Amino acid sequence: TGTIDPAHVKEMTLQAIDLGCDASLVVTPYYVKPPQRGLVKHMLSMADLGLPVVIYNVPGRSGSDMKPESIALCADHPNIIGVKEATGDVGRVQELRDLTGDELLLLSGDDGTDAEFTLKGGDGCISVTANLAPKQKHDLMMAAIAGDKDEVEKIGSPLRDLNGKLFCEANPIPVKWAMKRIGKIPTGYCRPPLDELDGDFQPIVEEALRSAGLI
Repeated sequence: TGTIDPAHVKEMTLQAIDLGCDASLVVTPYYVKPPQRGLVKHMLSMADLGLPVVIYNVPGRSGSDMKPESIALCADHPNIIGVKEATGDVGRVQELRDLTGDELLLLSGDDGTDAEFTLKGGDGCISVTANLAPKQKHDLMMAAIAGDKDEVEKIGSPLRDLNGKLFCEANPIPVKWAMKRIGKIPTGYCRPPLDELDGDFQPIVEEALRSAGLI
């Protein structure tokens, strides 16, 4: 239910409560680059509405990075249950564990580093690649949680190229085309101003699907 306007976030979160949602993923407000104290106030106010909140930290898209110290200031709120950490910085795991203990679920939002993130003490991932390869990603995360590095390499290696190629254009453009290519959805259409995957990139994504054993 995250967006730029706190009033709209509250409106959508209340709607999510009415619809029976289990939790909401609240992104740091994008474009306006709030100070850290503003990000903390924003997340706490959304949590006060009563629906469990997973903080979504994705500075590459939002333009602001909610630092571990700021996330820690939210961790004692009973409705803040986790963080989707999409910086790609696996060092954040230990920083967050040191600051919050086991109070929060630490979830990677970066397919390229999610196994290492989880091996270092994270709890799993919220994944793009899993839309195409759900069993492989599930098994990868279970191996990482178990600390089985050999199994992580065995499962993760075929997915490595796909993890990267799914970002050859803005997400979700490539993954929607890939889902169409493997027959999971009828169209790769994306709402404007996004567009269907450019023809120049389609062979690149197709080859990555082939390397992953999905076609």
